[in-house]
This record gives sequence, structure tokens and C-alpha cells, in this order.
Amino acid sequence: MAQLISRWPIRLWPNTLFGRLALLLFVAVLASHVLALTLMFELRPMPAPGHPPPHDPPPLLHPGLLLDIGVRLSALMLAAWIGARWLSQPIKRLASAAHEIGLDIHRPPMAEDGPDECRAATRVFNQMQAQICQQLSERDRFVAAVSHDLRTPLTRLALRAEGLTDADQRRHFGQDIIEMNDMITATLDYLRGAADPEPFVLLDVTSLLDSLADDQQACGHDVSVTGHAAPLKAQASSLRRCLDNLVENAVRYGRVARIQLTDHPDHVCIEVRDEGAGIPEHELDCVLAPFYRVESSRNRNSGGVGLGLSIAHDIARRHQGQLRLRNGTDTGLVVTLTLPRQRI
Repeated sequence: MAQLISRWPIRLWPNTLFGRLALLLFVAVLASHVLALTLMFELRPMPAPGHPPPHDPPPLLHPGLLLDIGVRLSALMLAAWIGARWLSQPIKRLASAAHEIGLDIHRPPMAEDGPDECRAATRVFNQMQAQICQQLSERDRFVAAVSHDLRTPLTRLALRAEGLTDADQRRHFGQDIIEMNDMITATLDYLRGAADPEPFVLLDVTSLLDSLADDQQACGHDVSVTGHAAPLKAQASSLRRCLDNLVENAVRYGRVARIQLTDHPDHVCIEVRDEGAGIPEHELDCVLAPFYRVESSRNRNSGGVGLGLSIAHDIARRHQGQLRLRNGTDTGLVVTLTLPRQRI
């Protein structure tokens, strides 16, 4: 009982700044009017000693007085509601801008208007965005330089490997060079990340999945696609990289890839299922982190550097979607990609 009493005021206290300001002003207005009415009744004129009270005393609450109190109370409460909404609006703008920056760091800066405090906060916010954009630009230049510096010696190694007389050594050298090139490509793609301002276009997801399946089947892999979905807005190259990583992940560790496409009014669901050993339950979330590898079922002999699922996860977030992993009922890993139709 004591816990319910202690929690009761918290439940009535709004969670938003607007609600708290409005409630505080409403309570202050009501308290002031109650206090004023109490003082007015306490200080009303009393009959003199020795004189009997009048037979028809005046009413304590005259209709005109009630109308006056009602009009003033309504006007004050309306002003309190408008004031609370006006004060909370800049915070809502900052929260919305912060959410948009998480999706697109290159969005236009906020307009610096409003009171001095709002302009100062907006100015600092825009400066922070500009600094992040500058750091991303410097990172892109660094990635481009590293890409060139790393691939140049790899190209020389590939040319020298072709000159080896031993066919077995030439084949092993070629496999190592291809693996190193794939590792460099995956790492640089991850470092490049969301800095690539790829536009959103209307994309036929069904055709994209069919194309990926055809490419995998041409390499001798068991990949199939079922289902159909209407086109949705997405970043074409990024989404293709995401799905390609999921399919390659299924083929590499689960031998097959069964892709199920399901269309919904508000989102599209893509499920990639394999027939591998799966992932331990306590590591399902860990494998989405960059460079994380499950040594028990996914070792270096299988290739990869632990970036495929991480890149796919980042691309899903840029689309405001979700990437979820679970083990199948009998065997295998099931990866579910959910993409919303309407971006917030």
C-alpha cells in the first residue's frame, strides 16, 4: 500500500517538458485564484456588534463574479498552454534534428532563429555537425589513400606469383592474394560506412534478390528466392551490398541460402535461412559488432574478417530498418531484414 501511495504522484507527472510546464502553470493559476477567493471571503464586511445581520444577506458568489473568475481563469490557462508549447518547441526541434543527423549527417543545418538561448544552442549544434562532416571527409581521404597503398603491393605480388613455375605454389599464392584483397575491400567498405551520401531511389527488391540469386547460382551455390514485394525507397548500392553479405554469409557457413521475401503494408521483410551449425544464443548480438568472429563455428579457414554482418547491420540502420538473428528450429541461422516503407 505504501508503495502504491509513493508511486501515485509520479504517474500523474507528465513525461514531456511541454506537459510538465503546462501542468505547473495550471496549478499555479488555480492556486492563485483559490487563494484570492479565500482572502476575499475572509475579508468580506461583517455586521457591527450589536446589530442583527440583514434578513437577506448578499450572495457570497455573485453570478457576475463567477463569470469574471471564469473568463480570467480561462484566459490564463490558455496563455499557460501556449507558453508551455512555445518553450518546449525548440527542444523538440533539436531532438528531431539530432534524429535526422543520425540518419543523414549531410542534412542541411538548422536555421538559427528564435530567442537568444535557442539561437546559441542551434549554433553549437550546427558547429558540431560541421565538425563531424569534416572528420568524415578526412576519413574518406585517408581510406582512399590506404586503399591505394595496400592494393599496389598486392598487385605486384599477384604479378610475381604468376611467374612461379610450381603450379601448386602459384595456386596457393593466388588464393592468399584474393583473400587479402577481399579483407581489404571489406574493411575499407566498413570504414567508408555512412559517409557515402547515396540517394534513396524507388527500388525493385524482388528483381534485386533474383539477380543476387542468379549470380550465386552461376558460381555453383544453392540459392533460391520465394515471395514478391512492391518496390520501396532505398539506397540501391548499399542495400545490394547488405543483401549480398547476408547471402554470402549463408552460403559460406550454411552451404545453402533460402531467401523468403514478404510484403507488408508498412514494411518489407527479407529472411535469409541457411543449413549450417548456427550461432550460440549468447553470441547472436555479438556477431553484429565489427571484427567479431565466432571461433567455434566460424573460423578463419572459412574466410572473412567478421565484417559482413556488421556492414549489413549498419546499412539496415541507415534505412531505419532492423537486422535480427535467430537460430532455426532444427538447424541453421535465420537472418531477418526488415525495411520500412515510410522513412521517418
